[in-house]
Amino acid sequence: MDTRKLIEVCYTPGEYAYFKDEFEIVVVIDVLRATSAICAAFDNGIASIIPVPTVEEAWEYKQKGFLAGAERKGQIVEGFDFGNSPFSYMREEFRGQDVVLTTTNGTKSLDVAKDAEIVVVGSFLNLDHLNQWLAKQDKNILCLCSGWQDKFNLEDTICAGAICDHLINTGNFTSVEDSSIAAKYLYLSAKDNYLGFLKSSSHRRRLKNLNLNEDIKYCLTPNQTNVIPILKNGKLVNISEIQHHTAANPAHI
Repeated sequence: MDTRKLIEVCYTPGEYAYFKDEFEIVVVIDVLRATSAICAAFDNGIASIIPVPTVEEAWEYKQKGFLAGAERKGQIVEGFDFGNSPFSYMREEFRGQDVVLTTTNGTKSLDVAKDAEIVVVGSFLNLDHLNQWLAKQDKNILCLCSGWQDKFNLEDTICAGAICDHLINTGNFTSVEDSSIAAKYLYLSAKDNYLGFLKSSSHRRRLKNLNLNEDIKYCLTPNQTNVIPILKNGKLVNISEIQHHTAANPAHI
C-alpha cells in the first residue's frame, strides 16, 4: 500500500471543486502579482492582509480607515492608492499595519480555498522556504493556481510544478493527476531561465504593455524571502508570528 501523501496541481479556481475534498493544505499561487506582493508585504513587516474578493468590500474597509488596495486587469482601481505591485508594499507606512487587498485573480483563489484546513501563499519569492515547510507536513497538498480570469496561465503552473518536483523528490509525496505531471515538466523546462521561458506568456505581455517590467523581474526572481503567509480567521499573517505566539503561549496550541 502506497503511504505517500498527494501533491497535486489545480490550474484555476474554477476547477477547485474537483479537488478540494482530498487535500488538507492548499497553496494559493498568483505569481504575477498578488501572491508575490503578499510575500513582499510580510517581508516588509506588515502585520496582516485581509483578502477580499470584491472591490466593493475593499472600498468599505477603506472608508473605515484601513489601508486598502484594489487591482483589476493589471491596473490600480480608481479611488485606491495601490494595487498588487510588490513595490507598493515596501513603504515604511505599511510596517505593522493591517492592509486590505482585492485583486483580479489571487484574492479570488484565496476566497475559494478559505474553508480548507490550512491555506498558505506561494510564489517564486518564498519558494525554497515554502518547500522546506511543506515537506515537513504529513498532509495531502494542493497547489491552487490563480490563472487569469479562470483560465490557465504558465507562470502559476510553473511555480506549482516547482513545488511538485521538490516534494516528489523527498520520496514522501506522489502525484497522480496529469495536471501535476504537466506542471512538473513545464517547471523542469523553465527552471534555468524563468524570464526567458515566460517571455511570450500572455500575462507577462499584458503587464509589459502596462510598463510593469520591474514587477515582472522581481516576481520571477526566486528566494528573496523566508516568509510564509497563512490564512487565519479571514486574515493572512506570517506563519512565523503564529509559531512565535504558540511557543510563548503553549495553552493556545
